[in-house]
Amino acid sequence: MKLRLFIWLVLMLVLPVWAQQTAGLNLMPWPAEIQVQDGRFYLDDSFRVAIHGAADEALYRYATRILRLLSGRTGLFFPQDYLRPGQAVSSAALVIRCQRVGKVKLGEDESYALKINRQGILLEAPTTIGAMRGLETFLQLLDADSTGYFFPFVDIRDRPRFPWRGLLIDVARHFMPPEVIKRNLDGMAAVKLNVLHWHLSDDQGFRVESNVYPRLHRMGSDGFYYTQEQIRDIVHYAAERGIRVVPEFDVPGHATSWLVGHPEIGSAPGPYRVERKWGIFYPALNPALDTTYAFLDRFFGEMAELFPDEYFHIGGDELEHGSNHPARDWNQNPDVQVLKKRENLPDNAAVQAYFNRRVQAILKKHGKKMVGWDEILHPDLPRDIVIQSWRGRDAMVKAARMGYRSILSNGYYIDLIYPASKHYLNDPLPSDLPLTDPQRRLILGGEATMWAEFVSPETIDSRIWPRTAAIAERLWSPPEINDVKAMYRRLENITFQLEERGLTHEKNYPMLLRRLCRYRDIEPLKTLVDVLEPVKGYRRPHLRQYTSYSPLTRVVDAARPDAPVARHFRDAVEQYLQNSTSRDSLRRVIVRNLIRWKNNHSRLQPLIRISPVLQEVEPLSANLCELATLGLEAINAIEANHPLPEKWFQHAQLLFQQAREPHGEAELVVVDAVEKLAEKATSR
Repeated sequence: MKLRLFIWLVLMLVLPVWAQQTAGLNLMPWPAEIQVQDGRFYLDDSFRVAIHGAADEALYRYATRILRLLSGRTGLFFPQDYLRPGQAVSSAALVIRCQRVGKVKLGEDESYALKINRQGILLEAPTTIGAMRGLETFLQLLDADSTGYFFPFVDIRDRPRFPWRGLLIDVARHFMPPEVIKRNLDGMAAVKLNVLHWHLSDDQGFRVESNVYPRLHRMGSDGFYYTQEQIRDIVHYAAERGIRVVPEFDVPGHATSWLVGHPEIGSAPGPYRVERKWGIFYPALNPALDTTYAFLDRFFGEMAELFPDEYFHIGGDELEHGSNHPARDWNQNPDVQVLKKRENLPDNAAVQAYFNRRVQAILKKHGKKMVGWDEILHPDLPRDIVIQSWRGRDAMVKAARMGYRSILSNGYYIDLIYPASKHYLNDPLPSDLPLTDPQRRLILGGEATMWAEFVSPETIDSRIWPRTAAIAERLWSPPEINDVKAMYRRLENITFQLEERGLTHEKNYPMLLRRLCRYRDIEPLKTLVDVLEPVKGYRRPHLRQYTSYSPLTRVVDAARPDAPVARHFRDAVEQYLQNSTSRDSLRRVIVRNLIRWKNNHSRLQPLIRISPVLQEVEPLSANLCELATLGLEAINAIEANHPLPEKWFQHAQLLFQQAREPHGEAELVVVDAVEKLAEKATSR
């Protein structure tokens, strides 16, 4: 306790100085240790890179990509075109030194040290993967002034807090072509994520070519699947960026697409068809048949050759074996009932544990370690499996107390459209987690999860980025790096650097709006959509029924999570009401926004008349106009120090209630800010 108090006091003294020194840096994730010094290293056309020590082709290619990005960002014509082994480089400004070639595996050393001073730039790392992480920090440090482009003098010593820092991409519900996966791998590398969790099968699709069982992809994919050549290419692409690829084939539930071509391993006779709707479905593999395990043995053996990582995800979630939601097909299958009696299995949870034990033995035979969602947690399973916690921290704590390693996804479900701040403050290892130090070391990290019910290749990037960069920082940086405002300041810069890597979260936004406007001027629609967000949580499928073929091109799909314009407005209102020293400038910002929103509804009407798809958000536009009118009345009353009457506030409350209602599965996200102005205007 005394040690913790001492550390807290030191941090309170050091953090203000740290904040001043680092205010201009846009690093994300933030390094473990950083010292900013006086001075700048300016770039010119003579800039060269040299690699010394142990290195492989992957590092040379990685450094070449960074060099090209640096050239593209500055417009400078560097003399090097492509870095190659054995290439003599004289007078290199950036020297990279590695001790050994890194392995793309869990627990590999990703640390590095980066020093920039008058002598030049030195990047040192124990492994080539650590050097890759350092190169990303190096690129983020680039700045400019009237003299030219420069790097600040810094001394950085950096290492990840957690070894498992992942992003799940679901390609079963909506197929994502290889180029989508690759550009997101580039984004992951930029923010030092190191695991692509590839969700490859579910009720709505089986997405991998199988030579052993070709009916899996031929009958379970609607023709949308990855060939084995494409899989190998993507795995290689990831490895060249120091990223592991962990495949997930969900069993025994979420298995409809398996059973379309192979009903003989199902718990019900079938026939089966690929699901078009979202939700949880009954079809499950038959755990009582030896032929089921023989099937999985051959299939997992084939997939083990495609995916070299030692970890293999079996899903195992949402079989509905609780007393209120029985696994119908298991309960109605006589073979399963015989299995229960023979193996003394009291319920369906025990049946699933039996199934998992046999699957784990199959994976072990093929050199793999099993990963599964927290439903698979059972004391009979070996301790080398990994539990992925999605339902809450209790499963993670329970797993650690039982000696199992785990990763956290609860709180990182980016498909639920929560703001970056919510994910950012969701720590896998908060200080109050009731675990001992050895148990805490069993928490390997976490994963953002991009479930694909409501995304297409056009919109998936906007749901992943830039919020996942905030999650990446939470998994890499020290826990005390948790200032939300500082995070958002840096995130606004990182989002454009991610776009530079080919991600479409920024550029597709106006494209989607142009389509909705039938290629007219998008400004009136953009003014509205800038303050809209898709509804949060699991609300969207309850407002309208969707299938896998429903359009994902409406306003709700163009609207972005954590809408920046709305967030800036909310921040301005908050600071204004706190009597900030910049109160006058904040008032001007608030008034300017309110006037634009008040006038926008009439400007949007012509677009709505020619584009019927916009009619569903017309009430939101009308509500924004009324909100803005109220907001202007409120701020005038605040400035005049003349409180508005109670009757006015009662009318305002009715409008706030009305304005919070979603339309077209989208919602206005400036209502609370205007309500705060109204409360202040009535001296509440």
